[in-house]
Amino acid sequence: MTEQVEKEPKGPRRTRRAVLLGGLGVLAAAGFAARDEIGRAWWLLPGVSKPRKEGELDYAAASWTAASPANWRLADRPDDYRVDRIVVHVTQGGFESSVDAFRNPFHKASAHYIVRQDGHVEQMVRELDVAFHAANRHMNERSIGIEHVGFVDRPRDFTDAMYAASARLAADVCRRYGIPADRGHILGHDEVPGADHTDPGPHWDWDRYVRMVRQELGAAAS
Repeated sequence: MTEQVEKEPKGPRRTRRAVLLGGLGVLAAAGFAARDEIGRAWWLLPGVSKPRKEGELDYAAASWTAASPANWRLADRPDDYRVDRIVVHVTQGGFESSVDAFRNPFHKASAHYIVRQDGHVEQMVRELDVAFHAANRHMNERSIGIEHVGFVDRPRDFTDAMYAASARLAADVCRRYGIPADRGHILGHDEVPGADHTDPGPHWDWDRYVRMVRQELGAAAS
């Protein structure tokens, strides 16, 4: 039998220095992540809260009506929970009835914004705080909820003015939190894991909406 001699593999060799630097890089990344988590833990402590003013707006083009405190949870986002999603909803009702529902402490649900057919935007929960809109605690903590007045089976409810106003709002949210304007980060209520809702429904034009959000971001950048 001929003795087999193991050949040294071709290609670049990692030096001890490269291994050491790579290890330090991993440790640095781990340290940064740990510091980030410690920072978030600080904002989760009882009694630690950012200063806030009643009726203060996060989106300058909106008007303010406060949702009942029973329909949202006090938070300090994005320092305690990262904000990296937008969830699109349809109210299945009129504007006034939707506002009244979010003001009702027995409703147990709310959203940060309501967009009307004429393009009016009403803010009802501060973006700092966690609105109960997605039927999923983790998604609620990481997202901004935008309601649109109308019914899922009435395409006429989704007007040009509504799309334009909502796209401007969503683009502003994306810009402020660094959220990518794509379907992985802007999703419907029906796409939330565990949710049993069907909104925004088959008549919501996702291609148009995401395109308009991107155009608004591009316009703001230029």
